[in-house]
Amino acid sequence: MNISQLLQSAVQLNHLSDTSRLDCELLLCYLLDVDRTYLKTWPDRELSETIEEQFQQLLQRRIIGEPVAYLIGTQGFWTLDLKVSADTLIPRPETELLVEAALELELPQQAKVLDLGTGTGAIALALATEQSRWQVSAVDLMPGAVQLAKENCQRCQLENVEIFQSHWFADIAPQSFDLIVSNPPYIETDDAHLTQGDVRFEPASALVSGPQGLDDLRLLVAQSVNYLVDCGWLIVEHGYQQGPAVRDLFEQAGFALVETRVDLNNLERITLGRYSRPPAH
Repeated sequence: MNISQLLQSAVQLNHLSDTSRLDCELLLCYLLDVDRTYLKTWPDRELSETIEEQFQQLLQRRIIGEPVAYLIGTQGFWTLDLKVSADTLIPRPETELLVEAALELELPQQAKVLDLGTGTGAIALALATEQSRWQVSAVDLMPGAVQLAKENCQRCQLENVEIFQSHWFADIAPQSFDLIVSNPPYIETDDAHLTQGDVRFEPASALVSGPQGLDDLRLLVAQSVNYLVDCGWLIVEHGYQQGPAVRDLFEQAGFALVETRVDLNNLERITLGRYSRPPAH
């Protein structure tokens, strides 16, 4: 069987994926260690039985819903190619909006930045790549995520990132940051989507946050004011229906210039605000 014939297997994924052809191309690129241009250039290349068998094994796992990123072990984010594992959430394009917003802020040239719940390290590493003079700290509760983020940091050859284990602020030494960012869990405990599609395979600890999905966001917003410089910024990702509730959390905590931005689907996705310290008495 040649490349073109094998990729016709994509029809088996039509019920599951809006990108069935792309899914199959990524699986085959992974097995052949080539890019997608190669597949289009050499559609008549005959494939070995071993490759065919390996492809069918991966395809069957995809058919039952396992995410492509977990099958091939990597996911593109920003300008980076990141390793992923079942210990972490798969980086999503929507989260790039948070990176864009952070890079638009007027921050010191050597800004101190904290990424809470870093997972693969996606946000922290994207920011560190764009701003080599920033000092970026990234934390995660899960040891597997911390290890993976460190591996991704090495892959990206970044020296301005420190990654360590902490449950939110618990193990962060008293200090002040110019910017705190986070893509925390924000799905409601009984959300029906948790039993559908790719998220079935992702760690619940990275997805679920109480009956309203706001438990972690509530904690992050309230505690971040203790770790921000005067006029420091906080940016968080959240669910598309949570914009009003998150803006309320920001304003209750004393943030100004609170703003929610929409993603490419015109859904509210991130909220940011600046914290000014009350004058000391």
